Amino acid sequence: MAATTTTVATRQGRGTGIYRTWMESQGIPVHRGYFIEDLRTVEVGWWEARGCHSAFFELAGQEGIQESRVTEIPPGSSVPPSRIAVEEMVYVAEGRGIATVWGAEGLPKKSFEFQKHSLFMIPPNYTYELSSTQGNQAVRLLQVNYLPLGMLLNPNPGFFFKNEFVDLSLVYGENESPYSEAKMALRSEEEAGDRGIRAMWVGNFFPDMARWDKLEAHRRRGAGGSVIDFRSRTGRGGHMSVFPVGTYKRAHRHGPGTVIVIPDGEGYSILWQEGGEKVVVPWHEASVFVPPNQWFHQHFNAGAVPARYLAIARPSEVFDTEESLDERQIDYTREEPWIREKFESELAKRSVKTLMPEEAYQVKDYQWKYREDGN
Repeated sequence: MAATTTTVATRQGRGTGIYRTWMESQGIPVHRGYFIEDLRTVEVGWWEARGCHSAFFELAGQEGIQESRVTEIPPGSSVPPSRIAVEEMVYVAEGRGIATVWGAEGLPKKSFEFQKHSLFMIPPNYTYELSSTQGNQAVRLLQVNYLPLGMLLNPNPGFFFKNEFVDLSLVYGENESPYSEAKMALRSEEEAGDRGIRAMWVGNFFPDMARWDKLEAHRRRGAGGSVIDFRSRTGRGGHMSVFPVGTYKRAHRHGPGTVIVIPDGEGYSILWQEGGEKVVVPWHEASVFVPPNQWFHQHFNAGAVPARYLAIARPSEVFDTEESLDERQIDYTREEPWIREKFESELAKRSVKTLMPEEAYQVKDYQWKYREDGN
C-alpha cells in the first residue's frame, strides 16, 4: 500500500495515440506516473514551437481526455503569443505577471494581472501572451485543455493550431468584461443534483484560489468541508474543496480526466480500483494528480491548516455513470479499518490531533457541523 510514481497503463484509443504521437514529437519532457510532486520544481525543457520552457504531464487517469502541461516564464520575460482551438484553463503555481488576450489583429487587447494561485481561462482560438512582471521570480503555470479528446474527433493537429475561426462574442460582446469579477448564479435543486451545491460562480478570472472564501457547505462529502463550483463564460469548469485540519473526506469515484492541483495544505490521497491495490499520493502546495477512471479516491488533511484542492473537471456529461450516490461513495461506516488507522498514524507523526468524531464511524447519517451553521 505504499506510494508509487511508476508509469501505469491507461486506456488506449485512436485519439489517444494520435495525441501522444504529437505530444512526443514536441521535444520537451513528458512526465508520467500517478502524481507530480511540485509544479514549481518539476523538470521543463525548451519548446521550440512555442518559444518557452515547458513539459507535458501524462498521468494515470488522464486517459486521453485532458492535456496538462507546465509552462515557465523567466523573471521579467514574456513568451511569444500563441493560440489553440480549445479553451485553456490556467492556474498560477508561482509568480506574478500579465496576460493579454485578443481575438484577431486590429481588435482591442484585453489585459489583466495575475498572481500566485490565480485561475484564468483563455477562450478557444483567442491569441494570448503571458509575461512575468517580477525581476527575481519566474512564473510557473499549469495549463489544461481538451486537446487529446479533440484529436479523438479530428486527428489533424492543424485543425487546432491553424484554425482561423474565432467566436468574437466571447470577449467582445455587448457590455462584456470577460476578465472582471466572477458572478454567482443560483442553480435549481434539480441542477444542483445529488451533490446539493446550489451556487455556481461564472467568470474567466479568479484572482486567488488559496484565499477564496465564498464557499458553500459540502454536506454530501463529510468532514465539515465546503466547496465552490465554478465555470468559465465559455463553459469549462470545476470545483475547489476546502476541509478542516484533522479531517478527511468520504471516498468517491467518477469518470476519467479530472486534473487536481493543490493551492494550500498538506496531506495525501488514496486511489484504488474496486478490489485493487491502494495507491497513496502525498501532496502539498503545487502538487498535481488525476484519479483514474472509476477509481475510488479519498482526500486526507494531515497538515496544520485547512486543505484545499482545485479540480479542473472532465466533461462529466460524457464520462459519468448513472450510479446512485451510495454506489459512487463509501461512507465512513463502510470503509476499511486501515483507512482510519493510516490517517491517525499520519497525524501522530505531525503531532496533529484528529477531529474525526467517533460517531461518524458508527452513524451513517451523522450530522457534521459547518461554518454556515454558526460553528
